[in-house]
Amino acid sequence: MSDDGFNMSLRKYLKRVGVTSQQAIEEATRTAREAGNGGAVSAKMVLMIDGKEVNTVEGEISLGDSA
Repeated sequence: MSDDGFNMSLRKYLKRVGVTSQQAIEEATRTAREAGNGGAVSAKMVLMIDGKEVNTVEGEISLGDSA
């Protein structure tokens, strides 16, 4: 695969990941707020390639107006 083909494929995948992840996060945080959970929720994103974990990103997402 050419570098251009690879880059286009990677960008397309990352766009899909970003959109679907944001939608899932918004829904989960909306549910947490509706349930009366205050403060923040823990989040974890795991990247797997060919069935092997290659990266994990963990953090907290604030449910309130202040960051």
